[in-house]
Order: sequence, then structure tokens, then C-alpha cells
Amino acid sequence: MAGDRITSSEDLTDAYPNPASPASLFKEIDHVDENYATLIAASPFVVLATAGPEGLDCSPRGDAPGFVTVRDSKTLLLPDRRGNNRLDSFRNILSDNRIGMLFLIPGYGQTLRVNGCAELSCDPGLCAQFEAAGKRPASVMIIHVEKVFFQCSRAVVRAELWNPERQADKTSLPSAGTILRDITARNEEIATFDGQAYDAALPGRIKATLY
Repeated sequence: MAGDRITSSEDLTDAYPNPASPASLFKEIDHVDENYATLIAASPFVVLATAGPEGLDCSPRGDAPGFVTVRDSKTLLLPDRRGNNRLDSFRNILSDNRIGMLFLIPGYGQTLRVNGCAELSCDPGLCAQFEAAGKRPASVMIIHVEKVFFQCSRAVVRAELWNPERQADKTSLPSAGTILRDITARNEEIATFDGQAYDAALPGRIKATLY
């Protein structure tokens, strides 16, 4: 160990001398079983992690519970709902198809982790299966499952994530318009941004472009 820095597996063992419990190891399986499928069907929100030549990406995905479909025990389907079209996750997948997923279920302490690899499809028949509000996704991610396991509830409990009394007061936080206004103000190459107008129009724009 170099000073207080952990730089090797041996350093990790010294810093964390208690081994993982048997349950934390055998809960990991290579497929989606009935219990894990139930959790996926109940989840309205998943965080998607990817990696590519330009770096890492962690992207939120959400819709009605069950928007991620279990096609079979080794395959998940994730429709791409409308977003900002940065396509960071997709560009990464084209060069490195490894992904990680973290499913959250409001009111439920455990989270679900899925690791695997992904491919992108714009097959019309497949996209039609995920039509919502009269709109079809531009593509569907086909996820080939390699590892599935649940994460214990300690982090959610510590954060009191589902406690309504812990919800932030939005007025105490910078709005999207404020963030954009201040960033553009520091860049002389970008025209002045009207953050107040952006905030006023945002709720209606989100409603009109949700799908």
C-alpha cells in the first residue's frame, strides 16, 4: 500500500478483512429467474451504464413499470423513449457492447443489478411492440444477460430514498434554466441564454414530447 492509497488486491483485503457473506455471492445468477423477473416488471426506473472510447456514461431510463421486458431468461428488451438525442449510451455500445443496469422500485429497499452485453435494433415489428401514446421508439436495445443479482437495502435505507418527508425543496436548488444560463454566461462563444423563459416553457415541452 502506497501510504493510505489502496493500489492492489492485497491492499483491499487488508482494508476489508471480513469476507463477503455466502448469501452475497450465491444470489448472483447468470439468468433472470422468476423472482428477478418480478422485480424487473415492477421497476419504472433503471440506470444504464456504458463505456466507450470517449469515456463512461450513466444514463437514466424510465417509463411505466415493466417498460423493460423480459423476453426470456437470458434476454431483456429496453425501448428507447424520447430524450435529448445525445446518444452517448448508444455510441458507446457500438464500440463496446458491455453494459450494467441498476433497477429501482419506489417503496422497495432492494435494487436489482444486471450486467451483460447489448445490441441495438430498429426492426419495425420489434419497435411496434413498444408503441406508447401513439409513438414507436426509434430503436429497442436487446440485452443479453450475463449476471443478475439484487443489492441489499442499506444504501436506500441510509438515504431514506422513499421517504416523502426527505424530498428536496425544489426552490432551494438551481433550475435547469438557471444552470444553462450560468454556463452560457461563462462562454463568450455562446449567445446569452434566457433561463427564465426556458424554465417557463419546460413543463409544457416535456408534456408535449414525452413520447
